[in-house]
Amino acid sequence: MVHRGNQDLSRRQFIRRTGVAATSAAALASLATPDARAEESSKMEKTRSYRPEMEYRRLGKTGLWVSAVCLGGHWKRVDQVLKGAAAFEGCEGDPNASGVDLKAFHENRAAVVSRCIEVGINLIDFAGSAEPGVYGKALKGRRDAMYVAWSMGGQELRHEEHRKADILVDMLAKGLKDTELEYADCWRLMAHERGSRHTQQEVDEMVKALEIARKKGLCRHTGFSTHDRRWAAMLFETYPDLMEFCCTPYTAKSKELPEDSFFDVVRKQDAGILGIKPFASNAVFKGNGAPDGPHVEEDNRIARLTIRYILTNAAITAPIPGLASPQQVDNMALAIKERRELDLAERADSQANQMPPDDRIALEAATETMWDRLGSGYRWLKDWEYV
Repeated sequence: MVHRGNQDLSRRQFIRRTGVAATSAAALASLATPDARAEESSKMEKTRSYRPEMEYRRLGKTGLWVSAVCLGGHWKRVDQVLKGAAAFEGCEGDPNASGVDLKAFHENRAAVVSRCIEVGINLIDFAGSAEPGVYGKALKGRRDAMYVAWSMGGQELRHEEHRKADILVDMLAKGLKDTELEYADCWRLMAHERGSRHTQQEVDEMVKALEIARKKGLCRHTGFSTHDRRWAAMLFETYPDLMEFCCTPYTAKSKELPEDSFFDVVRKQDAGILGIKPFASNAVFKGNGAPDGPHVEEDNRIARLTIRYILTNAAITAPIPGLASPQQVDNMALAIKERRELDLAERADSQANQMPPDDRIALEAATETMWDRLGSGYRWLKDWEYV
């Protein structure tokens, strides 16, 4: 346990003595005394599916301690794992899929969730019309093992007829009832990729919906998702009580601007950030996701380097990759182990919370042509190189 006496502890001592590289720099900076650190450590160790081998970070002002890698609800490339269940190659699935494919698919999702819980990954974020039902089924009987960040994706603010508070709240209530999840730990409304396209009236309805849902107990914490940094910063500053966290992109080539960064606002408002598209829609990889492909070992290493790189930015609570198999979950757990053993270690060649030079060079080489490999629907990710 953390020392509770009068002697102050350094950040590195705190990490070493708790045995967990667990708190973000932003969270630690706000803890002035050893007693405060000990209290936060105690909260962290009581988080869902806590494992001492996993790193945990505070999801901003929500106060939730979530794993440094969380599970994104999309299941792209799961068809490469299932071999033949092509109906599930996208992130929604085909309602006309065969019974055999459907059974294999649900078994896959349940196995991935199970492995996440076993390694200490404790939050799942979903954002599509099919995902709540799929993961509601996978979580049946073990709801308290994972935090749920809920969104109905394009059915929310991107659907013009649904931009009314009562409609949005009714959708959430019905979705929770249908999936038997009872409540969402976090409800994030999916806005336009360019959130500034929303009118002030639509923002007002968005705010009203979040307020109502929280008062009704449908969700405990609230936020949003967008690809528009300026708009996101405006929401954090204008509605600090309701905009507790945001889902927004951050990739292996993203860098924080030294001045006037979006993350200046994130830190000031104590907002949580769940990072989408960490692998740039798989553009960082050479292979197609097949577990027996020729590039599996190399792609697994690139995935680990990517996660480790993203986590050097303490303003990012957690990247949320979509994971297609229990083996990919294990690879994410290995990324955390490598981060703790290498990136957080005391070294002469670089400062703490930075990847060793050889690993940084390897990641830069692997991602050199990443932007060129982006599909036409994801070219906008280039806008997230300097944040």
